[in-house]
Amino acid sequence: MYFVYSLLLTLGFLVLLPRFLFDALRHGKYVAGFGERMGRLAPLKRTGQPVVWLHCVSVGESQAARPLVAGIRQRFPDHSIVVSTTTLTGQKLAREIFKSEAARVFYFPFDWRWTVRRSLRAIRPNSVLIMETEIWPRFFRECQAQGIPLAIVNGRLSSQSFRRYNGIKFFIKKVLPALTRAVMQTETDAGRIIELGLDQSRVAVSGNMKFDVGVTSGSSSLLAEFCDRYHISEATQMFIAASTHAPEEEVVLEALAQAKRPNLRLLIAPRHPERFDDVASLLDQSGLHWSRRSSPPRGSDKFCDAILLDSIGELSALYSLATIVFVGGSISTTGGHNILEPAAVGAAIITGPHTHNFAAITRAFIKAGAIAQLRSGNNQESAIALAVAINYLLSNDARRLELQTRAKQLVELNRGATERTLHYLEPILTGGTPSSFIT
Repeated sequence: MYFVYSLLLTLGFLVLLPRFLFDALRHGKYVAGFGERMGRLAPLKRTGQPVVWLHCVSVGESQAARPLVAGIRQRFPDHSIVVSTTTLTGQKLAREIFKSEAARVFYFPFDWRWTVRRSLRAIRPNSVLIMETEIWPRFFRECQAQGIPLAIVNGRLSSQSFRRYNGIKFFIKKVLPALTRAVMQTETDAGRIIELGLDQSRVAVSGNMKFDVGVTSGSSSLLAEFCDRYHISEATQMFIAASTHAPEEEVVLEALAQAKRPNLRLLIAPRHPERFDDVASLLDQSGLHWSRRSSPPRGSDKFCDAILLDSIGELSALYSLATIVFVGGSISTTGGHNILEPAAVGAAIITGPHTHNFAAITRAFIKAGAIAQLRSGNNQESAIALAVAINYLLSNDARRLELQTRAKQLVELNRGATERTLHYLEPILTGGTPSSFIT
């Protein structure tokens, strides 16, 4: 079965190779770290410390891993941590936020036996932690064969992911026993991975570590520099459109035009760097006076209507400037992005109808009256609904304050997942006997 998987993986790689090459030439994607993806890593310098390999797919997982890395460093100071990512944006962010904590940041290998073995031989981890739920059959099997404890942390299985894995359940049931532990976010997530074939004794529920994510280090200096450049004060009304996908930027710009709030400034942060230029073109067409974050500062920046945040890793630190935050990926059918970071600083949050990636969290916020959610509709209807929501929240200070307060309270109420996760991982990280891993 693993041979068939490897064959299909190779065929898929060859079929998609033209697309990879196109993206590499146009955006620099995939070409970065290609050697590392092929398993060509310099051997990790051994210091006698146990090595924890933490894998974070992209930006969201890297941000969510921050409290876990801090917890490991505090509780197990004799351990060395290495971090891998899959995406270019995740790599850039991980190199920035873990530069003091990680002995190395590198790209996760392609899931062939020989590439995985080369990577494991170079890193020689004592344990491997996979953020959220990335199931790599060959990697899992090689860890199991080499006796390396392997755990999923902050695990989640959306209904879509569960259906996809359930379609190949006969294979997944052979893969999952490689897991020493799966620490899942919710009982629903735990039930799904058990149904896919993981023994119930290896599954635990911790809550979501994203509730524990605090302010990024260095955010004070970033905020000061940002506020000075753009002349932002406590009196400034700021609308942040966060982690947007097409066509959400068009919807946001149309909504702001309809809302007719000349003193409301826009900060727009596209999810993917390859779309920065496309969004810049939309801003050119909007008639707004706008500034590009990556451009050299100009005096006119202090009076611009809109800011294009074409940077990696700065968004979370800027949420505290927001009057209102729209969290993207939710008018598009992407499934929504993390609402917890703006909630943690007490922002009033608006989201679209498509939030299946964060279904449990969104339901909790809706139940607590801590978020405003738009109804499903076409782009024009969404723009109208967003304009109405913006005007309502800006005109109704009491309701806006209520959203802000309830969102922050809900985050505070749900903190603690990192400590629970570290408790469940302790036998793995301390090199306990195999029987002690299962409690």
